[in-house]
Amino acid sequence: AGRTGWQLPLPAAQGGVSRILEHFAASRLEQVFAGCFSRGWRTVLEGGVNEPYYQPAIGEGDMHRLFYRSDYFASALHEVAHWCIAGERRRQLADFGYWYAPDGRSPQQQSAFEAVEAKPQALEWLFSLACGYRFRISVDNLGAAQAGEHDTAPFKQRVFSQARTWQKSRLPQRAELFFSALSREFGTGLKPGDPELDLAELA
Repeated sequence: AGRTGWQLPLPAAQGGVSRILEHFAASRLEQVFAGCFSRGWRTVLEGGVNEPYYQPAIGEGDMHRLFYRSDYFASALHEVAHWCIAGERRRQLADFGYWYAPDGRSPQQQSAFEAVEAKPQALEWLFSLACGYRFRISVDNLGAAQAGEHDTAPFKQRVFSQARTWQKSRLPQRAELFFSALSREFGTGLKPGDPELDLAELA
């Protein structure tokens, strides 16, 4: 308990970059997700797409499909976080019924984006800790961030506060199940309340 920024050092110690890539292969997340949700929730996690997307089942015997970008570990965790938060109604809608505004948003659009993203990014941070993986916060508006036109501090504070709130109470049901499965799969042994979160880590 109380491990700030705790990360699993074993892969680097035993084989460098290739070992790390093998350890943090997104396919492992697909397997963990399937073990948790493929039967009871009829949902699978799949990579290999250019843009993340959630596709509800088309027919009664079909599976709901949660797509993450390429083979990116962080993208997979982020999409699972969205799915774990989405309620029953949103899980019947393509992409949970959200409209995505691309990079280059207006201040109003960016504010709306951050209001939606605080909870999933807080959950992604906790999932990352369960894996021993480095989390990086994203305002998903690179141009404005690089130009210094957008203050990210309020969003970071919102993500931090939400993560702490969940630590003090408990995670949503599916998120708690997935967190525990990740902790076992990646050998961290963490419980959601174990990590001592630090706002400074949200670089």
